[in-house]
Amino acid sequence: MGKSDFLSPKAIANRIKSKGLQKLRWYCQMCQKQCRDENGFKCHCMSESHQRQLLLASENPQQFMDYFSEEFRNDFLELLRRRFGTKRVHNNIVYNEYISHREHIHMNATQWETLTDFTKWLGREGLCKVDETPKGWYIQYIDRDPETIRRQLELEKKKKQDLDDEEKTAKFIEEQVRRGLEGKEQETPVFTELSRDNDEEKVTFNLNKGAGSSAGATSSKSSSLGPSALKTLGSAASVKRKESQSSAQPAKKKKKSALDEIMEIEEEKKRNARTDSWLQPGIIVKIITKKLGEKYHKKKGVVKEVIDRYTAVVKMIDSGDRLKLDQTHLETVIPAPGKRILVLNGGYRGNEGTLESINEKAFSATIVIETGPLKGRRVEGIQYEDISKLA
Repeated sequence: MGKSDFLSPKAIANRIKSKGLQKLRWYCQMCQKQCRDENGFKCHCMSESHQRQLLLASENPQQFMDYFSEEFRNDFLELLRRRFGTKRVHNNIVYNEYISHREHIHMNATQWETLTDFTKWLGREGLCKVDETPKGWYIQYIDRDPETIRRQLELEKKKKQDLDDEEKTAKFIEEQVRRGLEGKEQETPVFTELSRDNDEEKVTFNLNKGAGSSAGATSSKSSSLGPSALKTLGSAASVKRKESQSSAQPAKKKKKSALDEIMEIEEEKKRNARTDSWLQPGIIVKIITKKLGEKYHKKKGVVKEVIDRYTAVVKMIDSGDRLKLDQTHLETVIPAPGKRILVLNGGYRGNEGTLESINEKAFSATIVIETGPLKGRRVEGIQYEDISKLA
C-alpha cells in the first residue's frame, strides 16, 4: 500500500502530530530524528542511514559527545542570559524552557547524565553562581560582557570618589581639632589689677620690644597729665580690669574656640545628612508585614542584594527562602551591647561599629565607630532606625 496523498486526512494528521513534542526516549540524536512511538523508533534503529551514523560515531565517539555537550551548554547559557539575565532562578525552570524548542540538543547525548550534574559543573567552571536549597538547585548567570564590566567599574569608581571626598572632609576636621588642642596647651597670659599706692605717683607702662613708638607716645602723654587726671585714669582702668576679670571667670569654664564651633557645626550637618533609603547589603532585618502570612511575620533575614535603593532581596535565616521586599515592610534589628552594627543613615552612613549601650527611653543607642578615618569615635544619640545588626 502506497503513502497517503498529501491532502488526505491521514497525511494531515501525521503532519500535525510531527509538529508537537514527542517522548525523549524515541529521539535519535545522531540522526536528529524524532519518532512518535516505539515501533517507529525500532524501525529507525534498523535502518541503513542510522547504521551508517553509528559507524561514523564509533570511529571517534568522544568528538561527537564533546560537540553535543558544547552545543547544549552554549544554548542553555544563551537562554539563561537572554531570558533571565542575572536573576537567581531554579534550574528546572530554565531547562523546561530550553527543551520546549523542538530542535534542542538532548541531555542524554552530552557528557552530563542529569541536570544536577550539569548545574554543579556550571558552578565549578565559574559560569554561574549555584546554591542548593530544600526546593532544589538555583542558578544565577554571571555576566562577563565587557560593556557590563565597564559599567560596574564606573559605578565602583564613583562610589570610591564619594568616599574619598568624605574621608578628606573627616581628615580636615581632625586636623582642625588637633590644632585646636595644641593651641589650648599653651600658657594663657595672667592679668593683674592696676593699682597705685600713692595718688601723686605717676603711672608708667612697661612695654615689650616692637612697641617703641607707642611707648614714646604713652610716656609723653603720661608726663603731660596732671594728678587729678591720673587718678581718674587709674580708677577707670581698675574698674575695667575688674569687669574683664569677672567676665573672664565664666569664660574659662564655658569658653569655646572657633574649632570647637566648627566641629559642632560639622557634627550637626552629619546628623542632618539623612536620606530616605536605608537598605544596605549584609545587615539583618525583620519582616513586619503580614501580607506574606504568619510564616514570615516577625522573622529575621539577611539582606543579600539591594535593588533600586528601596527594594531588598532577603534570605530568611530559619528557612533559607529568598524574598523580594520593599523597605517599608522591613525594620532594623538592634543587637545586644558589644555586637557589631552598621550605620544606615546620617553622617556616619556606611561605617561599621560596635554597640556600646542602649537608651530605651529615648529609643537611641551609643556606638563606637570602628572603620574609616573616624575610627575610635564615640557617637551618642543614634536612633534605632539608623543602625542594624551585621550578619
